[in-house]
Amino acid sequence: MNQHQLSIEARFRPEILERILRVVRHRGFQISAMSMVCEENTDNINIEMTVASQRSVDLLSTQLRKLMDVACVQIQEQTTQQIRE
Repeated sequence: MNQHQLSIEARFRPEILERILRVVRHRGFQISAMSMVCEENTDNINIEMTVASQRSVDLLSTQLRKLMDVACVQIQEQTTQQIRE
């Protein structure tokens, strides 16, 4: 499986994390790692996420960008690793 590192900037809303996770799941990606940090003195959050799939990560990033309150999605790096299930 291919692993991809995504960086997502979004406006903090109670439902934004649920929406992001739903899109990741519906697009056939598996989350390997994730962290979220709230920016000080703003209502923004930064989410770092490592996902794995045979699918193109461009499909996922395009769908995430369409979400309300998501400001930016960047693909940080692309690596290939064997994931054991």
